[in-house]
Order: sequence, then structure tokens, then C-alpha cells
Amino acid sequence: MLKQQHSRSGNPHWASVSSSQTPPEWAEKVSWQKGDIMDPASYTQHLEGADAVIHSMGILLEADYKGVISGRESPIKGLQRAFSSTKAGTQNPLARKQGEKLQPQEKDGQLTYEVMNRDTAVSLAQEASTRKVPNFVYISAAAGTPILPARYITTKREAESIISTTFPTMRSIFIRAPFMYDSSRSFTLPIAAAGGVASMINSAVGGRLTWLMGAGGIKPLKADLVGEAVVEALEDNDVRGPVEVPEIERLGTRAWRKNML
Repeated sequence: MLKQQHSRSGNPHWASVSSSQTPPEWAEKVSWQKGDIMDPASYTQHLEGADAVIHSMGILLEADYKGVISGRESPIKGLQRAFSSTKAGTQNPLARKQGEKLQPQEKDGQLTYEVMNRDTAVSLAQEASTRKVPNFVYISAAAGTPILPARYITTKREAESIISTTFPTMRSIFIRAPFMYDSSRSFTLPIAAAGGVASMINSAVGGRLTWLMGAGGIKPLKADLVGEAVVEALEDNDVRGPVEVPEIERLGTRAWRKNML
């Protein structure tokens, strides 16, 4: 099966996304294409004849939130902006003219949650639907966390709702993934370990701490397992709509067993 993946530079800069500059073995099986999610004209030719399209990008922190953490911006001003209840996305992605780029509507052009987590996904789904792509996968999230603005998760839920209601003839799958970790990104390992302990505590009390812990109280999963679950979900025509963490685990385990045969 031919697989294509898009990035802004075509072939990824592996040192920036993993602990090694050497591409993993599976990368040779992927046809890497250069594209800009904000500019549909840069990628739509690759949607023709596709069996499925997967939107796997998004942001965890907005620029002003990062500015507070790094000390580049006043904590009060930055946090007020970061935790604002509303921010602008792009122009209505469903009302764009053919070939029109997505344009962030914040005064400084900030790439907000509304832009990255919602509007780019809606735009990609629209382009896929127009080209009769039968399957669309959106990598969503299991929950927000107390340390992140609520808009992180609400924009993902908005994307799910818009895509499912606007494109009913396209099978949409929303992978509500928890925190994902991998040994190639070593900083994720201690976070996953802490999350594993928190999820066990939450499970021991029947999930009654989920309201407080958010995603921090949900079992982290290895990135490879989530990837296997996505492929398995696409191969199972009964899977559609939101896919929660237990189902992600089940699908990933089923795929692993198939590969062992």
C-alpha cells in the first residue's frame, strides 16, 4: 500500500522530531511530499484517488503561552491572553473560494488553537470530501488538562462536530488519544511514567478524579500503538466517530497480533 505523508519541508528533519538524525526503516516506505496545511493548493493534487486522509497536526501551547514560560512576555499579560475564553481562527474554512489560503484572523497572525486544532482540520476534510476520499481520520485528544487553556480541547471537539455534520457521506474517525510517548523523544518518558501512576490512582477510585486531572488521569499510550490503532480502525468499516482510549488500545493490540502471525 502506497503511503504519503506531508510536511512543510518534504522529507522530515529527523533530528528535530527524534533522538536520531537517521530515518527509521519505515520512512523508506513512505512517499514524502511537501505541503502547507494553510495552503490547500499545495497538497490537493495528492488527495486524488486516496483511500484515506489523516490530520495528525495540532498545537499543545499557543505562542503567547510559550512566551510566558520562556520569560519573553509578561506573565500577567501572556496568561490573560493565553487563557482568554475566545480567540479568532481563520476565515470560515467552509466558505473559502477555491484555492484560497487559510488566513489567521488574530491581529498578529497568531496560530491559535482555533487555527491549528480546528480550522486546518475542517479545511482538509472539506478538500478530501470534495475529491470523494471515503475515509478521514482526525487525531483528537482524550481530554484537556488543568494547566492548558480550555480551548485546547474545545477546539478539537468543535472540529469533530463540524466534520461529522458537514461531511456525512465521508466516514470520519476521531482518535481521542491520551498523552503519547516514545523512546525516540526521551522527554516524553518521565511524563508518561507520571501519567501512568496518576491513571492508576484515578482508576482505583473509579475515575472520580478525571474532572480534576483531565488527560493527566488517563493512561498514556505508546505512539506506535496509536498509529497501529489508526490503521486498524481504517481497515474496520464498523469503526467511525469518536474512538476513546480503551478502543484505541483494543485496536492497537489487535493490529499487533495480526503482525505477529
